[in-house]
Amino acid sequence: MRIWLNGALLDDAATVSPLDHGLTTGDGVFETIKIEDGKPFAVRRHLDRLVRSAVGLGLPTPDVTAIEGGIDAVIAADPGIPFGRLRITYTGGVSPLSSDRGTSGPTILVATQAIKRPAATSAIVTVPWVRNERSAVAGLKTTSYAENVRALAYAKERGGSEAIFANTIDDLCEGTGSNIFCVYDGELVTPTLASGALAGVTRALVLEWFGGVECDVPLAKLSEAEEIFLTSTTRDVQAIQRVDDRELPAPGVITAQVAKIFAERSAQDLNP
Repeated sequence: MRIWLNGALLDDAATVSPLDHGLTTGDGVFETIKIEDGKPFAVRRHLDRLVRSAVGLGLPTPDVTAIEGGIDAVIAADPGIPFGRLRITYTGGVSPLSSDRGTSGPTILVATQAIKRPAATSAIVTVPWVRNERSAVAGLKTTSYAENVRALAYAKERGGSEAIFANTIDDLCEGTGSNIFCVYDGELVTPTLASGALAGVTRALVLEWFGGVECDVPLAKLSEAEEIFLTSTTRDVQAIQRVDDRELPAPGVITAQVAKIFAERSAQDLNP
């Protein structure tokens, strides 16, 4: 693992202050970028979202040029990753042991890690907790991830690889780290961003390259979906073979079409 921390290229012995606000309060935002054959994918879109999340959280606007330099540095230092993730973490920096931010400026960290490719199909589990679509951090990719950690553990205890949330009005929302698409009467549907779902980069590319409808979907209708797939940075398009106790064809016809188009278009343009 190679790590770029506040302008310095280090290894996995790199450290941040125990008073960093990202550690003490979860005051930070992040992005995960896919590495394919040593090359990062959709960097521009991820950096645009990092800026939106940071500004939405009230953090200083990230220095995108500096972060791009950090990305180049860690990729050059570890060029042989066949498949992996590059994570950018941007926090409130050294701060008091309270909710107040300090004045030292943000902490900026870029790290790479080789990972296994996700399975072509998987199972999902709906969880008894909800996303708050009216939260101050709704739609922001923050480092405050305890809710997701708890939900994902719940799903894995029940044989799933991802947990699915409804929102406070029982509409389908998203996974812990993924967006969800369903097929109804041959039509591809995904929850609106107003549901509280994160504006996923892969989600947006699927809608641009394949099409689909954004609309509110009652959670109860998940049991009626003809096909379901998840999208995320490292999953790309992942067919779902089981939702709770219900089996599904995976991949279904539309899911297979979406996956094919996504693979072709993403190979043609690494920074769409």
